[in-house]
Amino acid sequence: MVFSDLFFLFVFIPAFALCYLLATFIDKKYLSDNLKQVNTCKNWTLVVYSLIFYAWGEPVYVFLMLFSVLVNFLVGRFIDSQQDEKKRKTALVIGLVCNISIIAIFKYLGFLAQILIDLGIPISRPNIALPIGISFYTFQAISYIMDVYRRVSPAQKRYRDLLLYISMFPQLIAGPIVRYETIASEINNRHVTAQDFADGSFRFLVGLGKKVIMANQLSIISSQFLSDGINSMSTSGAWIGCAAFMLQIYFDFSGYSDMAIGMGRCMGFHFKENFNHPYCCETITDYWRRWHISLGSFFRDYVYIPMGGNRRHQALNIGVVWALTGLWHGASWNFVIWGLYFGVIVLFEKYILLPYIKPKTPKFLLHIYSLMVLFVAKGTFYFVDFGELKIFLTSLFGFADVKFDFISQAAIFDHFWLWVVAILFCMPIREQACKLTTRFCNGNVAIEQNIFTVARIVTAVVILVLSVALLVGATNNPFLYTRF
Repeated sequence: MVFSDLFFLFVFIPAFALCYLLATFIDKKYLSDNLKQVNTCKNWTLVVYSLIFYAWGEPVYVFLMLFSVLVNFLVGRFIDSQQDEKKRKTALVIGLVCNISIIAIFKYLGFLAQILIDLGIPISRPNIALPIGISFYTFQAISYIMDVYRRVSPAQKRYRDLLLYISMFPQLIAGPIVRYETIASEINNRHVTAQDFADGSFRFLVGLGKKVIMANQLSIISSQFLSDGINSMSTSGAWIGCAAFMLQIYFDFSGYSDMAIGMGRCMGFHFKENFNHPYCCETITDYWRRWHISLGSFFRDYVYIPMGGNRRHQALNIGVVWALTGLWHGASWNFVIWGLYFGVIVLFEKYILLPYIKPKTPKFLLHIYSLMVLFVAKGTFYFVDFGELKIFLTSLFGFADVKFDFISQAAIFDHFWLWVVAILFCMPIREQACKLTTRFCNGNVAIEQNIFTVARIVTAVVILVLSVALLVGATNNPFLYTRF
């Protein structure tokens, strides 16, 4: 089940909302007292629906997640109960080994077996299906035991509450990676205002529009050139196909994050932002501060800094982080190369571009440089097969037999307004529109609020109608990140 699905929108969400409202009523009337509000029924409702959501596509692997939560629950309780630092550290290491082992077996065992086969070692490659969202919920489990070990947050006393954190359906299968400390206090102490619900609902619809109206349509163009037309790819086809894929993956992933953040807000959870207009970057370092922010901050706080960060072996630390970032995205050599490619670029920027070149270079040239680096990176990300990757790169750099063809021209002009809207919405136009509105209202807060309210209602209705219309009979509607 995915968010941009008619069943999810018109069956799952309404059913969940009714049960959640009933649970809220029970909590307030029968379980809360004058001194303390509890969320027992609300939390149970969220847990049950989260398990249903996950088991809808993979009923067997829900038991793997339940086992993972149990292990981390026991490890967290033990760490929290100990004063002896050696015992606490030993328990942390055991917890980390268990989490890494789970993801290694289900995500990387086949890849490792294939490497040994290629080296001539006669073994059979295991055929293990990759559980949906395993990378996301495993990283959240790691953040939990790390935060407990660092005494940033206390350990959960109830298995149910930790299960809620790990399995919460808004962010379960494709993030953002919600750090435990971010919502620890909200699990049993949260309330939702009318403003929270309005903001969350609007944010969800914005994400739905990004996914259905933008990403799904762009995927048709990217597949036309990068998949269906790979053997006859022209230079223009490589550029247009890659541009479509760059926009597609941004709207797909940021749209999912918007929907997750919006649903969380409707329930009283405040997830952190995961995207900040990444294609407006001036450098690749800047790009990775804007793209998939939750993953970057995870590797920074739990890998880069513990290894020494900027204090010692900085180049090695950066290399390790980017190799792991590549592997996190997939068990394939193209992802390893993709990660190391970014690692080399980041090192180049840190030691050469940022201190010596950037101060003397116009911003628009830095922006062009960043986009060119990203074109190569997105191609490496897209193609698992090295033969196809070679065709793409040679075509991209102008070595194709055909430089420009009619198909490329048609892809531009037949989808002209899609390209225009996609490029515009990669920019912070909402912030600019708010500034212009404020200036137009000349300090009249009431008029400004009325304009914003009407604009949001109209936008929400248009997005919902268009999205539903496009989803009826749709055959291409996956989330790119559900298998990471």
